Amino acid sequence: MMKKIGLSLLVASLLAACASQQTTEQATQQQPTTQTQAVVDKSGADTAGKYNPLTDPKNILSQRNVFFDFDKYNVKEEFTALIKAHAGYLNATPAARVSLQGNCDERGTAEYNLALGQRRADAVKKAMQTAYGVDAKKVETISYGKERPVAQGHDEAAWAQNRRTEIVYSGEAKFPKQ
Repeated sequence: MMKKIGLSLLVASLLAACASQQTTEQATQQQPTTQTQAVVDKSGADTAGKYNPLTDPKNILSQRNVFFDFDKYNVKEEFTALIKAHAGYLNATPAARVSLQGNCDERGTAEYNLALGQRRADAVKKAMQTAYGVDAKKVETISYGKERPVAQGHDEAAWAQNRRTEIVYSGEAKFPKQ
């Protein structure tokens, strides 16, 4: 009789452990932002020393560039999820601040590219504000025109990489390598 009770308790314990593990895995899959918010403090700093969503290559927040077509500053639909994720992070992290840095390829005059880079940064800011409610005080925009290329070539592949707005959080390098 004692063996049956002991065996029953063992089986019940194993089932309970499996059920709680499955629930934890399901919760993690359904709400990844909850895990992020638990680890990142109000300033956006990595409090556990283990995980920072802004630098985790598996997290969309580690993606920092919104790319543009030649001579355009409209935000393409393919960057909606990226902008939404960063807006969500800014809204959920009270002390987080961001600089949107507009850039252009080498074609065009310095003055023209400074203006175009500013329009690109402003377009990303407008998307964050109007579509996702980010406070304007949390976002600054700046244009570097053609002064900060990430690709040095003189062909369409290089130019496409340079037509971008970079999303840089306060406390990070102003010109991150990507």
